[in-house]
Amino acid sequence: MKFPCRPCRVLVISALLVGPIPIASAQTAPAIRTVYLIRHGAYLPDPKADPQAGPGLSTLGIAQARLIGTRLRSMPIAFDSLTASPMTRAQQTAAIIHEQIADVPATSSPLISECTPPARSDSRDTAQSKKACKDKLDAAFAKFFAPAAGGNRNDVLVCHGNVIRYLTARALGVDAQSWIAMSVAHTSLTIVQVLGNGAYRVIAVGDTGHVPPTLQSWGDDADPNLVAPGRS
Repeated sequence: MKFPCRPCRVLVISALLVGPIPIASAQTAPAIRTVYLIRHGAYLPDPKADPQAGPGLSTLGIAQARLIGTRLRSMPIAFDSLTASPMTRAQQTAAIIHEQIADVPATSSPLISECTPPARSDSRDTAQSKKACKDKLDAAFAKFFAPAAGGNRNDVLVCHGNVIRYLTARALGVDAQSWIAMSVAHTSLTIVQVLGNGAYRVIAVGDTGHVPPTLQSWGDDADPNLVAPGRS
């Protein structure tokens, strides 16, 4: 890049007055890991679906997945990994995203599959299953939210609402049971940075800027319903 002469002279004079300006190199600057958490797209309950894998995306969920894929592709970021929950709706969402960022290595991890950790309000899940979920998500946090080594990283996790809310509560350093007080929409984007010293910085929670209001959904009765052409 060429600079005009006047700023160049000012820069030289400044350097003579105050001495050399230290420039942090990539080798000396602390590395930052940025984690992009994406909730899967919308889906419809299917009693015939495998209980472990769950149902697949609805027409709305497919449209939402394409929108978040386009958003990631348009970001001036080189992503280092794409990891998805093994459940069907997350796998399908990740596959659609991967079409847009095909050069990013993709894998899956059972550590980020859906479950219900302990919360401040009661749920139908047993205390044993809640503890098992908490232990699993704590292991996920230890793995995916560790400081980066050797340079900055940008990692995408495609998973589930409970998972994202619990991991965000952990990053905020608040009571992890407060995850229930948050809400993240389908294919919303939550961004957490892990600094070199192990501290966390929450950049965004449940960002839906890429999804038009008429296509936003959370998994309740108010969600819109798209019908694919040629289908009733």
